[in-house]
Formats: sequence, C-alpha cells, structure tokens
Amino acid sequence: MIDSQDMQLSKLDDWLTNAASKGAIAIVAHKNGDMDTIGSAISLAASRPEAMACGVHICKLARRLLEKLDAPFLHLDAQSPRWPKKLAGIVVVDSAAEDQTGLELPRDVPRCIIDHHSTSDWSLEEGDIQLLWPVSATTQIIHQYLLKHKKNVLTSKVRRLLLAGLVADTGRFRHADASSFESASQILDDGIIDYADFIEEFEEDILTRSDNGAISKALSRSDGIDAGPWWLLKSSAGTQESVVCRALMSAGADVAICMRRREGISRLTARASRGAVLAGVHVGNILSTLARTHGGEGGGHDGAAGWSCSLDLMAVESAFIHALAGVEKK
Repeated sequence: MIDSQDMQLSKLDDWLTNAASKGAIAIVAHKNGDMDTIGSAISLAASRPEAMACGVHICKLARRLLEKLDAPFLHLDAQSPRWPKKLAGIVVVDSAAEDQTGLELPRDVPRCIIDHHSTSDWSLEEGDIQLLWPVSATTQIIHQYLLKHKKNVLTSKVRRLLLAGLVADTGRFRHADASSFESASQILDDGIIDYADFIEEFEEDILTRSDNGAISKALSRSDGIDAGPWWLLKSSAGTQESVVCRALMSAGADVAICMRRREGISRLTARASRGAVLAGVHVGNILSTLARTHGGEGGGHDGAAGWSCSLDLMAVESAFIHALAGVEKK
C-alpha cells in the first residue's frame, strides 16, 4: 500500500528530525543545477540549521537569483567533495539516479530522495526513504512539506525560490497542470510577492554578444524534417541550447532539438509543444530510453528533456529521430 502524500510528508519530517539529532544533513542538487533543483535544495535546507544545500553546479538563472537573494549554496568539487565529518543524512532533490548528481555519494549514510520525475533508478536500503510525486516541479513537494511542517520557513526569500523552480520547470506554465497553478497560488498567498514584477525579473535573460552570435548562427543552420507524424526542427549550437530550442518552437515545430559536442560528450536538448505532448510525445521518456539503450544520461519532462552520451552527433540525431518517428499520434 502506497502512503498518502500527507503520510509521506510526516515520514520526511521524522527522517529529517532523526538525522538532524545525529549530525549534519547535505541537501544535494543535481549536476545541471537548474532552478528547480537549486530552489528545492536551498528552501529545504532553510528548515534545519543542521542542513546545507550543495552541489557541483548552478545554472546562470539560478546563480542570478541566488545573488539577489543572498541565498547560501555550497559548491562541491565533483572529484573530491568535502563532506561534513559527522554527516548523518543525505537528501537528493530532483534527481532520478545517483549519477545525475555528478557525485559519488558517501556510503552507509541514510538517503532521502525527493523527486517528481516519472522514473527512478535509485536503490533504497534500510533507513532510506523516497518521495516520488507526479507533479510538475520538485519545489511543489518542498513547498507542501514546509506548508505542513515548517510554515515559519516560508519567508519571501524561500517563496521566491520555490516559485522560480515551478515557473522554470513548467516552461512559464506552458506545461503546467492543475496542481502547478494550485501550488503557485499557495506560494503567492501571503501577497508579499508581486507576480508581475517577479516574472518580468525572471524572464530577463542576460545574454552576451557572443551568446547572441551563437544563437543567430544556430538558427541560420536549422533544418526541418518530418519524423513520423511530427514536424521536427533541429540545429546545433555550442551554447544556449535551450534558448535555441525555444526559438525553434516559436517557428512552429512540434518538437525541437539542439545538439552540441564538447570534450568527447554529445548533448541533445529537446523541447515539445503542448499540442505534441497532449498528442502523445514525451521527450523525457524518449531520452531516458535512448540513454538506457545507447548509454549516457537522459530524461526529463514530457515537454523538456536532455540526453548526454559519448555517441557522435550524427548518431545522437539519428537515434532521436528514429525514436520520435515511432511515437504514434493520439
């Protein structure tokens, strides 16, 4: 029997209380450091003085928000992370597997996994717990925990972090469901945050002239093909792949991909329109399947996902097109 969400939150509170009584708690974000994982880690860490949010990377958007909010986050060296001597618990947020953290986590330390992805490759042992909810962003789970067990932690700073993670992972609510809007309403409930000002600040992309040049070149070499019933627009870029994908989606693609190769690793970033998602496309499932078949790390959401592997770009592109073409239209 699966515990109700309220029961899971109570077990999470008990787990955190027990770990905090024995030592430090590391709240670990995944290695891509996007806004959902960073916002989740810092917000949860704010509930316990023994906890610290940490990870190997912070994306540009999250870094900008953290600087404005003066929010604490500990950078870890992926090769030789310095863990607390008395580490009593590890919480991993927004990661479907250990390798997505970019770290080799200490053994014999209880783990708590909090995630919203549809798949999980974690192996749980005695003393470990997992909260895997079918929501749009991990910050929704963290918000529910704080709302029910640590409401005093829901300061303006924490609410902004939670909202930023939700806005980012729903693609500015383009891929939102009813629970997404309910969470946003609850986060905004105290009236401290002016949503219009917040979203204007959130969408302020700070791009360098070099970034703009790279994006322009990527769009100039874009190409469109029919992949089964789906219209696919594709390109390659050395930076700002998600921005390129958004531009390709604006051009009318059902699905857009942007690829890059750096230091022997190929990276494919994929986006799908809401119409394509409703008609059967789930790019997260496609890329997680490709990762299992061809190696590397892949997965994400129905409308936004990524895959990193050692295959060359032509093989990566071919594998994705073949997989997408096999998705039947509802």
